[in-house]
Amino acid sequence: MSDVMTPFQHLIEIDQLCRRHSAGLPAQQEAAQSWSGIGFRMGTRLFVAPMGEVTEVLHEPRHTLLPGVRTWVKGVANVRGRLLPIMDLCGFFGSELSPLRKQRRVLVVEHGEVFAGLIVDEVFGMQHFSVDAFAEQLPPLEASIQPFIHGVFQRERPWLVFSPHALARAQAFLDVAVNN
Repeated sequence: MSDVMTPFQHLIEIDQLCRRHSAGLPAQQEAAQSWSGIGFRMGTRLFVAPMGEVTEVLHEPRHTLLPGVRTWVKGVANVRGRLLPIMDLCGFFGSELSPLRKQRRVLVVEHGEVFAGLIVDEVFGMQHFSVDAFAEQLPPLEASIQPFIHGVFQRERPWLVFSPHALARAQAFLDVAVNN
């Protein structure tokens, strides 16, 4: 019998040699579950809206005033050929919008038949939170805002989870005409 190795035996020997000298696989670390949303501010409170509930974020566009509407309806703007009703979200909840117009942004919401722009005091962009930081127990809130808050993420300060889709289904939000 000869000492000549077959090609298959060579492959087996190379495989064994590689296994003896190979580095081990890195330890698998469990990835932390995270939740992402669009962060914004109304007054002194911080909010975060689920990513799928905000279509886009705009600078406050020029808009045309509308007669016979509630004070928190600021008007209508032409955004890329579509008429976008502009609503003062702070005004809807009974507070004052920031006078710093440069910081204000409009969260565009499109849900069902509702297409609306919500003016907020400031937008902080995409925010990421560990799911472990979520709690359903809410801090004390005004009754008018509670139906739209679905929990809170805790960082240095609480970030209230605000649902624009819940707002778009609310009759009080849909009823924009002033009753004479």
